[in-house]
Amino acid sequence: MSLSTLSNPFFVSVRNGIQDLAKKNKTNVQVSDAQNDTAKQNNNIEDMIQKKVDILIINPVDSSAITPAVKDANDAGITVDRSSDGGKVLTLVASNSKKGGEMAAKYMIEKLGKNAKIAELQGIPGASATRERGKGFDGAAKGQLDIVSKQTAGFDRAKGLTVTENILQGNGDIVGIFSQNDEMALGAVQAVKAAGKKITIVGFDGEADGIKAVKAGDMAATVAQKPEEMGRLALQAAYDHFDGKTIKKNIESPLSLVTTEDANK
Repeated sequence: MSLSTLSNPFFVSVRNGIQDLAKKNKTNVQVSDAQNDTAKQNNNIEDMIQKKVDILIINPVDSSAITPAVKDANDAGITVDRSSDGGKVLTLVASNSKKGGEMAAKYMIEKLGKNAKIAELQGIPGASATRERGKGFDGAAKGQLDIVSKQTAGFDRAKGLTVTENILQGNGDIVGIFSQNDEMALGAVQAVKAAGKKITIVGFDGEADGIKAVKAGDMAATVAQKPEEMGRLALQAAYDHFDGKTIKKNIESPLSLVTTEDANK
């Protein structure tokens, strides 16, 4: 299993979901952490190929840059959460990121009203999650919300803080922030609090710290995925593959919008 990073609690949960099912089936799982470095991830995967693993579960840092490694591993590969732009992949296990982006936009339209000025924190350039979440959000927001700033914060909390500080300096009148993951959203929460402002922040992932911030009212909502279930689905697809079953090209993991009102119920 090659994960983009284990610094993000979301991917720790994905790992845990895989390891829990693996333990029940006495499956040996080797885990590598790419630390959000595409070159490191490709090297990690090449090492796994040399060890002749039976299945590769890959969560790419960059969906394009992972292509050569996927092609090298083409006996059987599974990508988790983010797709590969090339190579033969058995299946993609992921939530519908485009749909999740749309859910976030519709919530912000209802909450803030038409033409509200908002900013968007984007993930790692090249990651399919960044593309799809942005596509869903921007499409639903078009003509409904005024997106005055879009900036990359790399799915990272510290960068989310810094980027939000910069956005607030240039756009002090924004009333909302959509963050393409909870980690960046939590950084935005820190920046907004420090600036003494009241801004509606919507995240994406539903990680533990994100849900906690939603309950506290620091974030208005998060589009919640189920990372442990995502990991379990990926490994189960591997078992089904070796059992000779037909595997869907896309296995969808569930999504739900969790608001402060919902969380406190």
